[in-house]
Amino acid sequence: MLLVLDVGNTNIGLGLFQGEGLLHHWRVASRREGTADEYAILLRNLLEGVKVPLDAIDAVMMASVVPPLDGTLEEMVRGLLKLTPLTVGPGTKTGMPVLYDNPREVGADRIVNAVATFAQYGGPAIVVDFGTATTFDAVSARGEYLGGIIAPGIGISAEALFERAAKLPRIEIARPRFVIGKNTVASMQSGLFFGYLALVDGVVRRMQQEMGGTKMVVGTGGLAHLILADSETVDRVDPLLTLTGLRLLYERNR
Repeated sequence: MLLVLDVGNTNIGLGLFQGEGLLHHWRVASRREGTADEYAILLRNLLEGVKVPLDAIDAVMMASVVPPLDGTLEEMVRGLLKLTPLTVGPGTKTGMPVLYDNPREVGADRIVNAVATFAQYGGPAIVVDFGTATTFDAVSARGEYLGGIIAPGIGISAEALFERAAKLPRIEIARPRFVIGKNTVASMQSGLFFGYLALVDGVVRRMQQEMGGTKMVVGTGGLAHLILADSETVDRVDPLLTLTGLRLLYERNR
């Protein structure tokens, strides 16, 4: 079995593959202060919960945008699973030319998403990822990573309102019934929900104009289902896109 780890600033996505089939997947909080032993206990408990023995895992593939956690998680994998993880980075065979001024600046998760999107849906395509940041990535018809856009994530924006505006509360991110709010919470929810919906559709349309059209627009990330269900431009929401991309990259590098 293959274990994949998508290490983000807010969450860590984990997936367990048998061949091309995703057997189990989890999302846990990303804790920079966590130790290798703590993460080992967490992983052991997750595997025990689905009755998968540790020795059933024979490979690990990891992509991380949190450098302080890289060594911790590698230590955990070596100690608990007795394996050396493959990590997405410079030198990884992606099969996708990266047309960025400095390819090393592109987050590993963005490349993984682009690879998975082109493999499953072809190109030209756009990926919208609702993570700690909201990112937009463009893939050409020839399978090249063209570049993209980085905007503050919806969670960051909600926290900024709470922290910087003295009279505004911390709220749940949810779809309000009406655009025009009748109280503070509803007004904030409307601004976040419909504001980010307009951000997605507006940016995607501008990207499509610049790219000369797209074959597919794919959404992913923790809040993608909530926001993108009302989108006029996103064709499909695939919450497991990054995990699938990690499996594909493992197959190209093993």
